[in-house]
Amino acid sequence: MFPSLTSLNLEIERSVVRQRRISVLGATGSIGESTLDLIGRDPSSYQVIALTGGHNAARLAELAIRHRAELAVIADPEGYPVLRQALSGTGIEIGAGEAALLEAAGRPADWVMAAIVGAAGLKPTLEAVRQGSLTALANKECLVSAGDIFMAEVARAKATLLPVDSEHSAAMQVMAGARPERIEGICLTASGGPFRNWSLDAMRTARCEQALDHPNWSMGPKVTIDSATLMNKGLELLEAHHLFSLPAAKLDVLIHPQSIVHCLVYLSDGSVLAQMSCPDMRTPIAYSLAWPERMHAPTERLDLAALGTLSFEAPDFERFPALRLAREVLAAGGSAGTVLNAANEVAVEAFLGGKIGFLAIAALVEATLESSADLSARHRRSVEDVLAIDAEARAKARSLLKRFA
Repeated sequence: MFPSLTSLNLEIERSVVRQRRISVLGATGSIGESTLDLIGRDPSSYQVIALTGGHNAARLAELAIRHRAELAVIADPEGYPVLRQALSGTGIEIGAGEAALLEAAGRPADWVMAAIVGAAGLKPTLEAVRQGSLTALANKECLVSAGDIFMAEVARAKATLLPVDSEHSAAMQVMAGARPERIEGICLTASGGPFRNWSLDAMRTARCEQALDHPNWSMGPKVTIDSATLMNKGLELLEAHHLFSLPAAKLDVLIHPQSIVHCLVYLSDGSVLAQMSCPDMRTPIAYSLAWPERMHAPTERLDLAALGTLSFEAPDFERFPALRLAREVLAAGGSAGTVLNAANEVAVEAFLGGKIGFLAIAALVEATLESSADLSARHRRSVEDVLAIDAEARAKARSLLKRFA
């Protein structure tokens, strides 16, 4: 027996109702591509509202066509002609520059992936938060640079913030249902990066391609370099402080080369709870995409018998001073996080450009912090204040570059 026309219409209505409106800020990056990989496996469940990219207009156009996006925005205005030509006749709206980026971030959506790398993601992510959507946060620099202001905006908009960093996603999962006063501490894990067993002398001559060769994770260049210096883990400590309202004394880091245990949570009864999964960012992305439910993710399943061993060790602050600097900034509070992040972005860009050596990354950040006490102590009332401090800290870091060339 064939279904009636009425029943068919009901099925169509159910299908439309269950579609979620999705936007991806930073669609051409590693996190954005992984997000769209998940969405593309079940396209009938999602309606893609907006996709944004930084510089790769050709790739952004490909993704916009594949996922039938309503709007595609390239942050770099120089990419506009390429985007316009590639999307001509498709019916997809296009835009370029900061104003268009903010418009894309503010379009009504049920769920927004905030995956623009660096302080450049602060204003677009806030725009997404302000429209009250579920915001999946993959941009840790928002919280490092402007944690107090950012979290106040989240509360004001009554938005839901879902962390996408594997460690913070793990902490969120493990702490679900635990009363805050029963949490004695959170320990984030770090793989140790490609130079975990290198001496200081060896790291002095480390080449860019070696620093980009991460043993476990496939990430963009900035995050990969941050992982090699362990600055990434330092930034994540600051992020955890704001996400979970925990003091520095309750936050710690362990080196875990296998990247299987992503976070350990210590509870008042002596229990230690952990979240484990194979190192694939689609796992925490899927958790945020399906929250508060679970969805299927096409990731490798964990086989502990085959793995055999999980190992842990304390971080070495002498060989990896970036982690020490982040701890000091966490203790200092104020605008020190803004200065730290700005200086680090300048230093990583300089290293990727061949202007400084690997060890000079942390050295430049430390020199910038030491010479920017006035900036670190400056009070912030708004995002504009944060961005002004960020700009001054970048200028200071660039002025110090020649010392480390």
